[in-house]
Amino acid sequence: MKNERHGINPDMAPSGEGCVECLAAGGWWLHLRRCAECGHVGCCDSSPSQHASKHFHTTGHAIAASFEPGETWFYDYRTRKMIPGETLAEPRWHPEDQPVPGPSGKVPRDWESRLH
Repeated sequence: MKNERHGINPDMAPSGEGCVECLAAGGWWLHLRRCAECGHVGCCDSSPSQHASKHFHTTGHAIAASFEPGETWFYDYRTRKMIPGETLAEPRWHPEDQPVPGPSGKVPRDWESRLH
């Protein structure tokens, strides 16, 4: 059941194992964020393309969860604060063997100089 008050839908599965837009464009990311409302997986604000924030600005879906293995935090883009999280549909995170940054074969050698 969707939690309208918080913008969290615990039944919505993630859109995939990596940033939707980066994968489509052949790009790369540092860390991944998962929209807690619709499951969209986007790249973090330190990544070159910042697709998770762009998703918020386009859709108004304000709550993102870390999509990094073992990280259980949620972030509210409206308040710019961490908030208590909830259980989300599996898989909760990208595969543990997926490289960070990723995806494999797409990360440039000078990736650290390209971060925000």
